[in-house]
Amino acid sequence: MADPGPRRIVVAITGATGAIYGVQLLRRLAAVPGVETHLVISDAATLTLHQEVGLQRRDVEALAHVVHRNREIGAAIASGSFQTAGMVIAPCSMKTLAAVAHGLSDNLIARAADVVLKERRRLILMVRETPFNLAHLRNMTAVTEMGGIVFPPLPSFYHRPATIAEMVDHTVARVMDLLGVTNDLAPRWGGMNGDTP
Repeated sequence: MADPGPRRIVVAITGATGAIYGVQLLRRLAAVPGVETHLVISDAATLTLHQEVGLQRRDVEALAHVVHRNREIGAAIASGSFQTAGMVIAPCSMKTLAAVAHGLSDNLIARAADVVLKERRRLILMVRETPFNLAHLRNMTAVTEMGGIVFPPLPSFYHRPATIAEMVDHTVARVMDLLGVTNDLAPRWGGMNGDTP
């Protein structure tokens, strides 16, 4: 039997707030043997990465195995014949959500997402905006109906996080779970403890 090769996961970072989610996802996936990450960063994300986490584009690109330019429509990830385990847009701007919902493949992020959907692979959109307007909600519904997973990175508190890093890791762990990537980044829910009032 032929060697299936590395498990490829596409990570896209767009200009919405929450750049740390994409960065931390890349860091955590880099530590998983057999996983190969393919990264696309939008122009707006370059600004957000610098503003929110103090990183330059090249710093984030160094975390990925393969880097593609968003204007590179002919990249490998733009074809369904290039096998991947899925794609995460972390964070996902409302502009990118709209492009995916309406099949507008005018850049590599939107095209790669369209490919993932048509090939029935896992697409996770970590949408970042609040409050949602009706266009946002309709676009999220459309993506869900197409088989995508809308995953707003909402923090949970049942595990009593002490730092922002713990909150981010808990969300990243959930995303890795959806990709079928084993991880121990965050505690698993074991039921209510006995001292609950």
